Amino acid sequence: MFRSMRRSRQQLENDETIKILRSGTTGVLGLTGDDGYPYTVPINYVYENGKIYFHGARSGHKYDSIKSHDKVSLCVIEKEDIIKEELTTYFRSVILFGRARILDAARVFSLRYNADRDFVEKEIQNEWNNLCCVEISIEHMTGKEAIELTRARSNKI
Repeated sequence: MFRSMRRSRQQLENDETIKILRSGTTGVLGLTGDDGYPYTVPINYVYENGKIYFHGARSGHKYDSIKSHDKVSLCVIEKEDIIKEELTTYFRSVILFGRARILDAARVFSLRYNADRDFVEKEIQNEWNNLCCVEISIEHMTGKEAIELTRARSNKI
Protein backbone atom coordinates (compact mmCIF):
# COMPACT_ATOMS: atom_id res chain seq x y z
CA MET A 1 0.00 0.00 0.00
CA PHE A 2 2.78 2.45 0.89
CA ARG A 3 5.75 2.96 -1.39
CA SER A 4 9.22 1.81 -0.48
CA MET A 5 11.81 4.52 -0.15
CA ARG A 6 13.61 4.98 -3.46
CA ARG A 7 16.97 5.70 -1.83
CA SER A 8 16.78 2.94 0.73
CA ARG A 9 20.43 3.31 1.73
CA GLN A 10 19.51 6.64 3.30
CA GLN A 11 16.60 5.21 5.27
CA LEU A 12 16.98 5.45 9.02
CA GLU A 13 16.38 2.52 11.34
CA ASN A 14 13.03 2.57 13.13
CA ASP A 15 14.60 3.49 16.49
CA GLU A 16 16.33 6.52 14.90
CA THR A 17 13.06 7.55 13.28
CA ILE A 18 11.25 7.36 16.61
CA LYS A 19 14.06 9.32 18.27
CA ILE A 20 13.47 12.17 15.80
CA LEU A 21 9.73 12.12 16.52
CA ARG A 22 10.31 12.11 20.29
CA SER A 23 12.75 15.01 20.23
CA GLY A 24 10.81 17.10 17.73
CA THR A 25 8.10 19.57 18.58
CA THR A 26 7.05 20.98 15.20
CA GLY A 27 5.97 19.35 11.96
CA VAL A 28 4.00 20.11 8.83
CA LEU A 29 0.66 18.34 8.71
CA GLY A 30 -0.72 17.39 5.29
CA LEU A 31 -4.49 17.12 4.89
CA THR A 32 -7.08 16.92 2.14
CA GLY A 33 -8.50 20.42 2.01
CA ASP A 34 -11.37 22.10 0.24
CA ASP A 35 -12.23 20.84 -3.24
CA GLY A 36 -9.59 18.09 -2.90
CA TYR A 37 -6.67 20.51 -2.79
CA PRO A 38 -3.79 19.54 -0.51
CA TYR A 39 -3.67 21.63 2.66
CA THR A 40 -0.55 21.78 4.81
CA VAL A 41 -0.18 23.53 8.11
CA PRO A 42 2.62 23.68 10.71
CA ILE A 43 1.71 22.15 14.07
CA ASN A 44 3.28 21.56 17.45
CA TYR A 45 2.95 17.91 18.40
CA VAL A 46 3.79 15.23 20.94
CA TYR A 47 4.85 11.67 20.11
CA GLU A 48 3.60 9.30 22.81
CA ASN A 49 2.95 5.54 22.82
CA GLY A 50 3.43 5.22 19.07
CA LYS A 51 0.98 8.01 18.21
CA ILE A 52 1.10 11.70 17.41
CA TYR A 53 -1.00 14.20 19.37
CA PHE A 54 -1.64 17.87 18.74
CA HIS A 55 -4.27 20.40 19.65
CA GLY A 56 -5.92 23.32 17.98
CA ALA A 57 -9.14 25.21 17.51
CA ARG A 58 -12.42 23.33 17.33
CA SER A 59 -13.24 25.19 14.12
CA GLY A 60 -11.45 26.17 10.95
CA HIS A 61 -9.82 24.62 7.90
CA LYS A 62 -7.70 22.03 9.76
CA TYR A 63 -10.59 20.83 11.91
CA ASP A 64 -12.99 20.64 8.93
CA SER A 65 -10.41 18.73 6.86
CA ILE A 66 -9.89 16.10 9.58
CA LYS A 67 -13.63 15.67 10.03
CA SER A 68 -14.05 15.12 6.26
CA HIS A 69 -10.94 13.03 5.51
CA ASP A 70 -9.09 11.19 8.26
CA LYS A 71 -6.01 10.28 6.17
CA VAL A 72 -3.10 12.62 6.93
CA SER A 73 0.66 12.88 6.64
CA LEU A 74 3.19 14.62 8.84
CA CYS A 75 6.72 15.77 8.01
CA VAL A 76 9.20 16.48 10.80
CA ILE A 77 12.65 17.90 10.02
CA GLU A 78 15.27 17.34 12.69
CA LYS A 79 18.30 18.69 10.87
CA GLU A 80 18.76 20.95 7.86
CA ASP A 81 22.30 22.21 7.47
CA ILE A 82 22.80 24.17 4.26
CA ILE A 83 26.12 23.33 2.60
CA LYS A 84 26.66 26.18 0.14
CA GLU A 85 29.81 24.70 -1.40
CA GLU A 86 27.93 21.54 -2.35
CA LEU A 87 24.60 23.20 -3.23
CA THR A 88 22.80 20.82 -0.89
CA THR A 89 21.53 20.31 2.62
CA TYR A 90 22.53 17.72 5.17
CA PHE A 91 19.15 16.73 6.54
CA ARG A 92 17.42 14.19 8.76
CA SER A 93 13.65 13.96 8.60
CA VAL A 94 10.60 11.76 9.12
CA ILE A 95 7.50 11.42 7.00
CA LEU A 96 4.56 9.48 8.35
CA PHE A 97 1.11 8.56 7.15
CA GLY A 98 -1.82 7.82 9.40
CA ARG A 99 -5.39 8.42 10.35
CA ALA A 100 -6.44 11.35 12.50
CA ARG A 101 -9.28 11.44 14.96
CA ILE A 102 -10.51 14.17 17.22
CA LEU A 103 -10.28 13.30 20.93
CA ASP A 104 -12.08 14.54 23.98
CA ALA A 105 -8.92 15.34 25.95
CA ALA A 106 -5.90 17.61 25.63
CA ARG A 107 -3.96 16.52 28.71
CA VAL A 108 -1.19 14.50 27.02
CA PHE A 109 -0.24 17.41 24.79
CA SER A 110 -0.55 20.09 27.46
CA LEU A 111 1.54 18.21 30.03
CA ARG A 112 4.46 18.11 27.59
CA TYR A 113 4.72 21.89 27.86
CA ASN A 114 3.73 22.35 31.49
CA ALA A 115 4.03 19.61 34.15
CA ASP A 116 1.75 21.42 36.61
CA ARG A 117 -1.34 19.18 36.42
CA ASP A 118 -3.57 21.63 38.30
CA PHE A 119 -2.70 24.45 35.91
CA VAL A 120 -3.26 22.22 32.87
CA GLU A 121 -6.66 21.07 34.16
CA LYS A 122 -7.73 24.66 34.81
CA GLU A 123 -6.67 25.75 31.31
CA ILE A 124 -8.50 22.81 29.70
CA GLN A 125 -11.67 23.70 31.59
CA ASN A 126 -11.37 27.36 30.59
CA GLU A 127 -10.68 26.69 26.91
CA TRP A 128 -12.39 23.35 26.21
CA ASN A 129 -15.30 24.78 24.21
CA ASN A 130 -12.83 26.13 21.65
CA LEU A 131 -10.14 23.43 21.86
CA CYS A 132 -9.77 19.98 20.38
CA CYS A 133 -7.02 17.41 20.63
CA VAL A 134 -6.19 15.20 17.66
CA GLU A 135 -4.60 11.76 17.71
CA ILE A 136 -2.83 10.35 14.66
CA SER A 137 -2.55 6.57 14.53
CA ILE A 138 0.57 5.93 12.47
CA GLU A 139 0.14 3.46 9.61
CA HIS A 140 3.52 3.95 7.93
CA MET A 141 6.63 6.04 8.59
CA THR A 142 10.11 6.43 7.27
CA GLY A 143 13.10 8.40 8.42
CA LYS A 144 15.70 9.58 5.95
CA GLU A 145 19.01 11.40 6.06
CA ALA A 146 21.29 13.00 3.51
CA ILE A 147 23.62 10.52 1.82
CA GLU A 148 26.58 12.46 3.22
CA LEU A 149 25.39 11.75 6.77
CA THR A 150 24.88 8.08 5.92
CA ARG A 151 28.44 7.89 4.55
CA ALA A 152 29.86 9.68 7.58
CA ARG A 153 28.13 7.23 9.91
CA SER A 154 29.41 4.26 7.86
CA ASN A 155 32.98 5.58 8.15
CA LYS A 156 32.71 5.68 11.96
CA ILE A 157 31.94 1.97 12.20
